[in-house]
Amino acid sequence: MKLKGQKQESSDSNGGSKGKMTPLLALVALISAFGSSFQYGYNVSVINSPAPYMQDFYNRTYLDRHGVPMISSFQTVLWSLTVSMYPLGGFFGSLIVWPLVNNCGRKGTLLINNFFSITAAVLMGTSEIARTFEVIILSRVIMGIYAGLASNVVPMFLGEVSPRNLRGAIGVVPQLFITVGILVAQILGLNSILGNEEGWPVLLGLTGIPSVIQLLVLPFLPESPRYLLIQKGNEEQARQALQKLRGWDDVDDELEEMRQEDRSEKEEGHFSVLSLCTFRGLRWQLISIIVMMMGQQLSGVNAVFYYADRIFQSAGVDSNSVQYVTVSIGAINVVMTLLAVFIVESLGRRILLLAGFGLCCVSCAVLTVALNLQTTVSWMSYLSIVCVIVYIIGHAIGASPIPFVMITEMFLQSSRPAAFMVGGSVHWLCNFTVGLVFLYMEAGLGPYSFLIFCAICLASIVYIFFIVPETKNKTFMEINRIMAKRNKVEIQEDKEEFKDFHAVPGRQTEKKISSSEL
Repeated sequence: MKLKGQKQESSDSNGGSKGKMTPLLALVALISAFGSSFQYGYNVSVINSPAPYMQDFYNRTYLDRHGVPMISSFQTVLWSLTVSMYPLGGFFGSLIVWPLVNNCGRKGTLLINNFFSITAAVLMGTSEIARTFEVIILSRVIMGIYAGLASNVVPMFLGEVSPRNLRGAIGVVPQLFITVGILVAQILGLNSILGNEEGWPVLLGLTGIPSVIQLLVLPFLPESPRYLLIQKGNEEQARQALQKLRGWDDVDDELEEMRQEDRSEKEEGHFSVLSLCTFRGLRWQLISIIVMMMGQQLSGVNAVFYYADRIFQSAGVDSNSVQYVTVSIGAINVVMTLLAVFIVESLGRRILLLAGFGLCCVSCAVLTVALNLQTTVSWMSYLSIVCVIVYIIGHAIGASPIPFVMITEMFLQSSRPAAFMVGGSVHWLCNFTVGLVFLYMEAGLGPYSFLIFCAICLASIVYIFFIVPETKNKTFMEINRIMAKRNKVEIQEDKEEFKDFHAVPGRQTEKKISSSEL
C-alpha cells in the first residue's frame, strides 16, 4: 500500500495524475467563486450604466427635502463618494481577513460574509422607495467590506483545497468569476434591460442572489483540510474532508505533507501582520506580494477602461453603440481569463506574469503615441483600439489572476492569513488611490498618463524576472524551501522528510543543506 502511495506521489511531482478535478472539488470552486468573487466584479461596474439616473434620483430627493436643487459641486462630491466608498470598504474588509479566517475558518468566513452582501442588496434595492440616497453610499461601503473579504478568502480557500497540479488553474477561477460579474453587470446595465430610470434599483439589488445561493449550498461542502489539521488539530476531520475532495480513501501522502507543514508551524508559531512584516524568514515573500499587488492595480487597468469609450468614439463608433462595445470588451476579458485557467498549469505562473505585464507595458507605450497622433493620422484611432484590446488580454492572463495565486503558494498556513491581509490591503488601497488620482493625472498629463503606467509595468517585469520563483506543481513546503534560500535563513532536512526551520529571533540553528541543494 505504501509503495503504491509512493508511486502516486512520484508521478504527481512530475506533472502528476494524482490530483484530479472531482465533481465535489468543482462544486466547491463554483459555489465559492460564484457566491463571492462574482459579486466583487458585479459591483465594480454595476453603477456605471445607470449613473445618470442615479444622479437624477439624488437631485430629486434633495429637492424634495430642501425645496432647492442640489448645487453641482455637492452632487459631484456625493457621486465621488458613491464610487470611491467601494474600494475603501474593500480596504477595511481586507483588514479583518486575518482574525476571521483564523477563528471562523475559510468556509465559515465566507458564510458570515454573505450577510454583508444581502444587507447591502436590500438597502440598495429599496433606496428609491425609501427616498434616501445616503443608504446607497452606506451600502457601497458594506459591499466593499464584502468584496475585500471575498477577494482574499476565496483564493486562500481554493488554494488550500486544491491538489498541487490543479492549484494554479483553480486559483484563477475567482478572477474568472470577477470578470464574469463585470460582464453580467454590463449586460444587465444596458439601457434596454435595467440600466434605465425604472430598473436601476433592481440592478443594484440583484447582487444579493448569489449570496443566498452560497448560504444554502456552502454549509454542505467541506472545510479546508489544511485548516482542520494544522489550525484546529483535528486530523480525522481533515482526512474525511480530503477524501471527499479527492474522490478516494488513500490520502496519506497529502496528510503527511500537512503534518510536515504543521511541525514547521510549531517552530514559527502563528503570524500577526506585525510579526510577518518584521520576520526575516518571509522578507522576500512579503516584498513580492506587495510589488505584484501594486503592479496589478497601478498598471492602469482602470484608466484603460476609463479611456475606452472615448477611444471607440474617436474611431467612429456611434455614442449610442458605445455601451455595446464596452460589453464586447468585457467579453474579451472573460474569454482571456478563461484561457488563463487552462494554460496556467502548463506554462507556469512566471511566464503568465511576465507575458501579462509585458503586453500591458507595450500597449501603454503605443497607446500614448496613438492618442497623441489620432487627430492628425486617421488610422491611429484603430491602433488605439488594438492597444486597448491587447492591454486587456495581457491583464486578463497574468496581472489580474496570478498575484492572488502566488500569495496562496508562497506562504505556509501560519503566515497565509496575515499575507492575504497585507496583499488585500495593498490591492484595495491602490485601487482607491488610482480612482482618486487618475482624474487629476488625466487633466494634467492627458494621454501621457499612460507612460507612468508603462513604467510601473516595466518595473513589475524586472522584479518578477529576478525575484519571483516558479511555483507550478510544487508543494507549499518545497516553495518555502526555495524562498528560504533567498531569505538566507536556516533550514534543516532529514533523509526521509525535510523540516523548514525559519530564523526565529533569539534562536540559533545550525544550517544543514542536503547534497541535492549544492
